[in-house]
Amino acid sequence: MTGAKLPVSLADVEAAAERLEGVAVRTPLLRLPLDDDVYIKPESLQRTGSFKFRGAYNALASMPFGSIERGVVADSSGNHAQGVAAAAALHGVPATIVMPENAAPVKVLRTAAWGAEIVRCGNSTDERKRVAAAIRDTRGLEYIPPFDDARIIAGQGTVGLEIAQALPQVTTVVVCIGGGGLVSGVATSVKALCPNARIVGVEPELAADAQQSLREGRIVSWPAAKVTRTICDGVRTQEVGVLNFATISVLVDQIVTVSEDAVLDAMRWLALEAKVLVEPTGALTLAALQSQAIAVDGPTVLVISGGNVDPVFAAAVIAGP
Repeated sequence: MTGAKLPVSLADVEAAAERLEGVAVRTPLLRLPLDDDVYIKPESLQRTGSFKFRGAYNALASMPFGSIERGVVADSSGNHAQGVAAAAALHGVPATIVMPENAAPVKVLRTAAWGAEIVRCGNSTDERKRVAAAIRDTRGLEYIPPFDDARIIAGQGTVGLEIAQALPQVTTVVVCIGGGGLVSGVATSVKALCPNARIVGVEPELAADAQQSLREGRIVSWPAAKVTRTICDGVRTQEVGVLNFATISVLVDQIVTVSEDAVLDAMRWLALEAKVLVEPTGALTLAALQSQAIAVDGPTVLVISGGNVDPVFAAAVIAGP
């Protein structure tokens, strides 16, 4: 670890944890039925079914009420959408969420169930940002970014804080990467409290822009048509955020990739053997372990990012090929 100043500190994560106390679920560490010392951190049990609630609520709670009273706007394919909608409802303010046409129907319905207004748009990141910015400017709303924001990173970092507190002897923490908010936050807190622990990021082979970025030492963007091929809709982001990459470059030890089949196998295993239902993105970390993209060397924690999966799709995956 270098002396570089990072966008978010352990103190920022601890402040976020105080804001989330009694609001977010402190998800447990569950040991998997394996010979190795492997645990999951099931954020599928989190409020709104994913880790995204943590960052969204922390962002809103960090701002004066006057700045969000007119409402907030966000763009998301699903889990950030639900997190912002829930956080806004808990703060008593309106939420408008821009969601791409290829967003999972179950995520759209659950976002609307929190009372949010849904605005549909094209599937590219640029189009989502453009529509959200137009709504922000026209209506005078506060924009809540999905990942490239210190408040969001700090909120997601409470996942790592809880891991370090529950398992201080942890040697490896495995985290999926989309825009990089979760891995940045987790790396910040885990490396501060367990400096010898390794942080490993996981992406689908079909959306491996973060791995390429880490290798080349710069943010590499992949086209929307390329990243939308993966079934892991939570990591279809075209590039990692600027703040996130600054953290990843310093604190993330490795980024590995897995196949779509490996993700499906991991989803099936988690449902049948661990009795945990996850969405494809949530299965990425176990897929990395099962496909031997990573090796277990001491207590290992796999962060399960979320469980918002379409019931029909989940049933088909569990039934098998």
